[in-house]
Amino acid sequence: MTFNDIFKSSFLENITSISIFDMTLALMLAFGIGLFIFFVYKKTCQSVMYSSSFGTTLIALTMITTVVILAVTSNVVLSLGMVGALSIVRFRAAIKEPLDIAFLFWSIAVGIVLAAGMIPLAVIGSVMIGVILLVFVNKKSYYNPYIVILSCADSAAEEDAKAFLEQKVRKCAVKSKTAQKGRLEVNFEIRMKDDNTDFINVVSEMEGVNSVVLVSYNGEYMG
Repeated sequence: MTFNDIFKSSFLENITSISIFDMTLALMLAFGIGLFIFFVYKKTCQSVMYSSSFGTTLIALTMITTVVILAVTSNVVLSLGMVGALSIVRFRAAIKEPLDIAFLFWSIAVGIVLAAGMIPLAVIGSVMIGVILLVFVNKKSYYNPYIVILSCADSAAEEDAKAFLEQKVRKCAVKSKTAQKGRLEVNFEIRMKDDNTDFINVVSEMEGVNSVVLVSYNGEYMG
């Protein structure tokens, strides 16, 4: 084996397997679409606390996936090694919002599609997905369930408050009731007709009502 044979390897030959223009174009598009995904995430974030680091992760994940797939598509042997290397990676971060999973998969999918050279699919698909998320996630529905927590002195005040609520909302149903001496606490599930919540003020002024609270309810938590 001569000195030239040592440096004459597939590693050096793979340097020119992907052109600089293709790499630059793919990474720039990945960065641009990653910014768009970050913008959509910021506008549709449903978490209690907005995480800017997760938004930055979406941009980075789009670009990293593009780099990985570019390398994989240029070498079949490398693709097999990449599968083995990625199979040992474990992610410990807990995903609290189901919608966050969609954003992660969106970033990965865009990186794969861009690296595969399907630029129109990546761009048009991302725009359509972003518009759909912006419309449906931010759409406020008056039919979402709400919980009315009523604290009153006796059953007469409870019946009056319930009758008034049934007139002002689409649906009113008792979910739970706690009775103590001289005090009743009733939880009503309601569906409002519109975004007007002035009826809660009227209930609070009714005879025998100690307090009334209106909270949104999504089936998992109240807040």
